[in-house]
Amino acid sequence: MKAFRSLFAPLLLGALLPLHAATAHADLLADIRQRGEIVIATEARYAPFEMLENGKIVGYGKDILDEIMKELPGVTLKQLDVPFQGILPGLSSQRFDFVATSLTITQARTESFAFTVPFATASVAVLKRRGDERIASAGDLVGKVVGSQSGAPQIEVLKAYESEVLKPQHGAGVKEIKAFMDYNEAYAALASRRVDAVVQSLPNLAPLVKERADVFEIVQPPFGPATYYAWAGRKDADCASLVQFFSDGIARLNQSGKLAELQRKWFGFEMPVPADQVPAPAN
Repeated sequence: MKAFRSLFAPLLLGALLPLHAATAHADLLADIRQRGEIVIATEARYAPFEMLENGKIVGYGKDILDEIMKELPGVTLKQLDVPFQGILPGLSSQRFDFVATSLTITQARTESFAFTVPFATASVAVLKRRGDERIASAGDLVGKVVGSQSGAPQIEVLKAYESEVLKPQHGAGVKEIKAFMDYNEAYAALASRRVDAVVQSLPNLAPLVKERADVFEIVQPPFGPATYYAWAGRKDADCASLVQFFSDGIARLNQSGKLAELQRKWFGFEMPVPADQVPAPAN
């Protein structure tokens, strides 16, 4: 799981987020159990992982979270809808306890944040307008205007593909990378011909194309390295037990088959992911 908004909006919103969520404690999970509330940030604009429906957060990630929260009886979930650009800065500044949104495990992020085991693949694919014969593979992005979400790792995957594949093989890269506040804006720009293509994770694109098959189509195969989605906490000693709690919860759902069941529900297909370890991060 959108009209263009000022790039300053997330900064302003971030300044207004609750400050009570997390102060330094020896064990954050124990503190959460004691105070009876956990504050979790989610970007509810990333269907079908997380999205708003009648004012409530729903989606694949929400279903996973609800299953795991059963293991925290007596603890109330306070789930905040936070713009993607404010998610990790807000976690660093302790505005919330944990992030339960679709975060690609990258090398840069693992230097500051601790990740759970993954719950979905994040392979990057190209979305184009249906019938656009100019783009038959990712290699055809040479000279094209490509859209994505501001701050999304798919942009870094595209830049790496540009420098490692497009320029060596074709002598040129993409014409321009346009970053939008969220992916819905990027999709609207593609439909209105303001960009030639959008790069996004394949799991996100599949439901979109199913719903709007007359407008969009996916360019196969995906490109770039194998990547995964996971949740994250701060890389501090006091947060280790909380990250492990959610990681163990995802692993149990994976091993029991519940994760595959939820994948079929929200995506229409299964995405096998490692259940016993955090995969090596993408660059």
